[in-house]
Amino acid sequence: MSYATEAGELDREILGTIERWRAGARALADSEFGDLARRICAHQLRYNEPYGRYGAAFGYAPDQPPETWQQIPAVPAQAYKEAIMATFDPARAALTFETSGTTGGAGGLHFMETAELYDRSLIAAFDRFVLGDGARLRYLNLVPNPAERPGSSLGYMMDRVARERGTGETGWFVTAESLLFDDFVAAVRSAVAAGEPVCVAATAFALVHVTDEMDARGLSWALPTGSRVMETGGFKGRARVVSRDELYERIASRFGIAREAVVAEYGMTELASQYYDDPLRLRDAPRRKVAPPWLRSRAVSAAGTTLPAGTVGALVHVDLANRSSCVAVATEDLGAVYGDGSIVLVGREAGAALRGCSLDAETLRGIAL
Repeated sequence: MSYATEAGELDREILGTIERWRAGARALADSEFGDLARRICAHQLRYNEPYGRYGAAFGYAPDQPPETWQQIPAVPAQAYKEAIMATFDPARAALTFETSGTTGGAGGLHFMETAELYDRSLIAAFDRFVLGDGARLRYLNLVPNPAERPGSSLGYMMDRVARERGTGETGWFVTAESLLFDDFVAAVRSAVAAGEPVCVAATAFALVHVTDEMDARGLSWALPTGSRVMETGGFKGRARVVSRDELYERIASRFGIAREAVVAEYGMTELASQYYDDPLRLRDAPRRKVAPPWLRSRAVSAAGTTLPAGTVGALVHVDLANRSSCVAVATEDLGAVYGDGSIVLVGREAGAALRGCSLDAETLRGIAL
């Protein structure tokens, strides 16, 4: 079977899974998820050269993939900074997202052969977890503008959502690491005057900055009924850190919305799919996050073994929509995974060293960016 035929068949199967879930059908059984994950892994062992070397270090090959999805070798997120993690020539990538660099370090690139997997995964999950009421909203984005930062996966994400689910009026208020606060205030006032509900999409750090400035200027609003805030990201590398409990209380009081109208998204540039706060548990603390059925996770110990449900460890994600890169990614995020597949995030590993089921990143090198 040729590469194009194999890739096309896998993509159609993944897209079918997304569409059936979007249409309300049952989620994937564990056996179905595992079978598809194993076949994607075998595909990547065959065509993703650095991943093939990585998998060989675990004793796996295209004709001898892992027996379960939990055994799939997960590349550290750092791998995207070390090598081209793609099953195809990146010169023909439909999407290219830039991963963030660590302090003193360079970023990496996530190449996707087709935009359809990312787009369909994004919209299906956003509809279910953020727009469960089917609302059409005006999107006020405190995230990078894709017109200026085309490599920002977050910017691309919110641009796609606004185009497909918005009212046609979209604002972007972050540019060159600066916050356009006065423009944001004008956009909010316009929406309030028109009685038009909005979705403010922002990083946690941007929301702290906005609420600080609102306090300094004595500003507060009562956003129109149906408005919500989508918070994402954390405070990595920032001197100012605010607990989410405090942050959500600030957002609710300054924007005049219920705390349950603040929904957190958890994603990574290295993944094509995202987690969101569980809409049925928005009053709980800590909040659990849920994902569409083609994204599953496990918490692992320092030795790389899967930990019991509810036990905190380093998170490993298996995302079927990552067909053309790496289906399994090991993170520096700490969290617990529960029996229903939901997760609770608790922070990041001290030192952020490669560990768990990861091997040394040297095994991934060999193709220069």
